Amino acid sequence: MSDNPVNRANATDKHVGSRIRERRIMLGLSQQQMANMIGVTYQQAHKYERGINRISAGRLYEIAQVLGVPVSFFFEGLTEDRAPELNDRQRMCLELARNFAAIPNEKHQEALSQMARALATAMAAE
Repeated sequence: MSDNPVNRANATDKHVGSRIRERRIMLGLSQQQMANMIGVTYQQAHKYERGINRISAGRLYEIAQVLGVPVSFFFEGLTEDRAPELNDRQRMCLELARNFAAIPNEKHQEALSQMARALATAMAAE
């Protein structure tokens, strides 16, 4: 069955997987948390994100619901050639979201959020 080209993951599957990973990280969820939310094993969630295993339409809809995005989100930026690479700014934003979600103290999170808001306001005023 694995020799059947219909069952083999391709560039689109990799793109969709990377979009799932990107959104999961933005929400501060671990792969295990997302796996639990959609009712699959950690290994299966990992394979979805890597584009190793194809995702059924029903499962993709379920993932979209859990991650709070429309199904079309996973196909944004899709080209026929390959999935686009993240630029430095996107990578930095993902890293920031991951680190922010890892802060266990809500008061510290709020303080960091207020600081970012103040910096953004100050930069906009310049």
